[in-house]
Amino acid sequence: MMRYYPVCLDIRNRACLVVGGGQVGTRKVTTLLLCGARVTLVSPEAGEELTELARAGTIQWHARNYESGDQAGAFLVIGATDQEALNRRIHADAEKDGRLCNIADQPKLCNFVLPSIVQQGDLMIAISTGGQSPAFAKYLRRQMQRQFGPEYAHLLKLMGAVRKHLLQQAHAPEEHKPIFERLIAKGLLELIRRDDRATINALLAEVVGPDVSLETLRTR
Repeated sequence: MMRYYPVCLDIRNRACLVVGGGQVGTRKVTTLLLCGARVTLVSPEAGEELTELARAGTIQWHARNYESGDQAGAFLVIGATDQEALNRRIHADAEKDGRLCNIADQPKLCNFVLPSIVQQGDLMIAISTGGQSPAFAKYLRRQMQRQFGPEYAHLLKLMGAVRKHLLQQAHAPEEHKPIFERLIAKGLLELIRRDDRATINALLAEVVGPDVSLETLRTR
């Protein structure tokens, strides 16, 4: 039975290739760009959104059929076409050179799969069914989107500001963990959900330090 190794890739400024300019290709390109990749698209035709991205210079578009040499220098390759033979060729070329390769909706032609994602700011929850049921993964994503609202993004942003503040202090980093645990245990998430800024400031002063507040963290 297949067991995938979960990993989050840093693709900032890495060359990524997408073959196929339809709706699926558009989604793949958009996600890669959001993560900071340098994207090259190969497709004889492309949708309006991809055409605009190419016109703006955001992506490089080769308006022609795929060639094996298109993968040269690519860190990651995505096949988003509806042509079985072409998808197999893309996969074979990637395997030959040891590249990361995903062929949309064809797990057997992938050496990694793309999970369903729930995202709020820097919070990312990945859902995978090991390729057994993408429909159920999407169902879980919809359920979790209702559970994890924008307050989680605000919480992480605040936690990051607190961490930056603490790193500027003289004490050892291992002393930080109890501080974050206390903030969470004392209901910081619910305070953020209610936008109770006065109580949040009181909690920050109590747990982190008397000079710490939403305002001082923002200025730093």
